[in-house]
Amino acid sequence: MTGAKPVLYSYWRSSCSWRVRIALNLKKIDYEYKAINLLSTEYMEDPEFTAINACRKVPALVIDGVNLTESLAIMEYLDEKYPDRYPLLPKDPVKRAQARAIALQIACGIQPLQNVAVVKYLNAETAAGHGPKFAAHWIIRGLGDLEEMVSRTSGKYAVGDQVTIADICIPSILYNAKR
Repeated sequence: MTGAKPVLYSYWRSSCSWRVRIALNLKKIDYEYKAINLLSTEYMEDPEFTAINACRKVPALVIDGVNLTESLAIMEYLDEKYPDRYPLLPKDPVKRAQARAIALQIACGIQPLQNVAVVKYLNAETAAGHGPKFAAHWIIRGLGDLEEMVSRTSGKYAVGDQVTIADICIPSILYNAKR
């Protein structure tokens, strides 16, 4: 690797950040961790963080002089940049598509309802108790769909016998669903 050590802006409980930490560790990429407290509003005003990520979300990875955001995009960048260090996507195009579909089901279909900002909004804008009930309904439905998807593609892991981006996305979503 050339240049400065990558810097990951992350929140410890963020499922999206969790994915990138797993990918960095699987690929044995040494990085600096910068904690962003999503439960505080201070990060919204932090000029260093807003210069890195205008959307003020985590994760954000500064690597090779470039600011990258969105966990799936970051993981695919790492896989393309370091293809020989623990590939995160299968070589077979069908398995690649299946791994991406599972990762997208999690990132787009389930995770948004676990997002701190979404949960806060639902709690503020719905009658007492309806926000969590609404989120739980869609999270449970999404997890059911995920289970069906994995049942059709799994081997030793979610898609065949290799850990892929699909497997990287699963643990954090299950952890947050239990909360």
